[in-house]
Amino acid sequence: MTAEYARRRRRLMQAIGERGMAILPSAVERVRNRDTHYPFRQDSDFLYLSGFPEPEAVIVLMPGRPQGEYILFCRERNPEREQWDGLRAGPEGACGHFGADDAFPIEDIDDILPGLMEGRSRIHYTLGRDAGFDQRVVGWVRRLQEQSRAGVHAPWEIVSLEHHLHEMRLFKGRGELALMRRAAAITAAAHARGMAECRAGWREYALAAEYTHEFTRHGATHAYPPIVGGGANACILHYIENAAVLKKGDLVLVDAGAELEGYAADVTRTFPVGGRFSGPQRDIYACVLAAQAAAIAAVKPGADWNAPHEAAVRVLCEGLRDLKILPGSLEEILASQSYRRHYMHRTGHWLGLDVHDVGDYKVDDQWRVLEPGMVLTVEPGLYLRPAEDLAPCYANIGVRIEDDVVVTRTGCEVLTAQAPKEIAEVEAVMRS
Repeated sequence: MTAEYARRRRRLMQAIGERGMAILPSAVERVRNRDTHYPFRQDSDFLYLSGFPEPEAVIVLMPGRPQGEYILFCRERNPEREQWDGLRAGPEGACGHFGADDAFPIEDIDDILPGLMEGRSRIHYTLGRDAGFDQRVVGWVRRLQEQSRAGVHAPWEIVSLEHHLHEMRLFKGRGELALMRRAAAITAAAHARGMAECRAGWREYALAAEYTHEFTRHGATHAYPPIVGGGANACILHYIENAAVLKKGDLVLVDAGAELEGYAADVTRTFPVGGRFSGPQRDIYACVLAAQAAAIAAVKPGADWNAPHEAAVRVLCEGLRDLKILPGSLEEILASQSYRRHYMHRTGHWLGLDVHDVGDYKVDDQWRVLEPGMVLTVEPGLYLRPAEDLAPCYANIGVRIEDDVVVTRTGCEVLTAQAPKEIAEVEAVMRS
């Protein structure tokens, strides 16, 4: 991957130009409570450009710098701290193992970075993500501006780095797709395991543990807190308490995805706790499954971002009409958006180093056209809360079916197709 990181940096520096420079700080460690930290996860932009896994680091890219264009500030080696917290790369490792042209101790950044800024006209840095570091960047620029009478040329503009970098991240390369396929395969196996092991009387967290086990034994982690919602909890979109008892006869909705080397999968499956769908559950599930199939069929180069959503909504509305859950004609339901009480979210999002990955959904106020290399989720659902005008047999049925899809030259590839989702397939897995 060292060559791939270098290629990405070169592309970004071409966009920045020789009068510009880019500054990107790492993620910071966060305290969970007292002296315990949350597990460290590197900032996705930082990871994309360097693969460097440590906190307290700063990337500086300087196109055309004779002494080296890629500079990395990082922690120095410290045998005492490494005894407690693990090995550090140090400046030598930053150059030897992570491809930096030049590396300095992070403690020296206040002395070195202002000098690097001198003579550059633009700083590409994203303000607003780290208030403390924002103040440092502005302070370095002001320090140079105060020396203008001595002939020092300070940068005159700070430009968001995300404009160029996030456009790059939207299109996945061969290596990225290979990692996402592996994350998808691990996730699919975890969902099959969850279906096979699920038992009435379990707490939702016990079912979640099956997914954690499958992810961990393959060297992956959760890409996001898993959602395991049984019965009425399946109708809560971001339910993460995962503490209720799973009851026979209820559906359970599981939204869980593995993260592997920074890249996320994002998959949702819904299945019956007792192993068989009831008639009403089957009706709602079949409706969502048909909507997902229509949405996936709409994912192809040249289609716009909204096409899968429109296809899914139309099928969902047809199903709600046919089941007499919503009154009126199909066109009336679509025009009034009465379906939104049962389907209140969109049908997908970009996927990559972030679960809700970066990238514009509109360009010049028009839905973005899908192109090869883009990866998105396709996740229609229906959530039927009890209501006076809803037949009791449908109350508290929540169904979402979600897969990860990459746009190809000829159509699309469903990365997570191995996760069971056809009704007969799901019931067969649960009988095994």
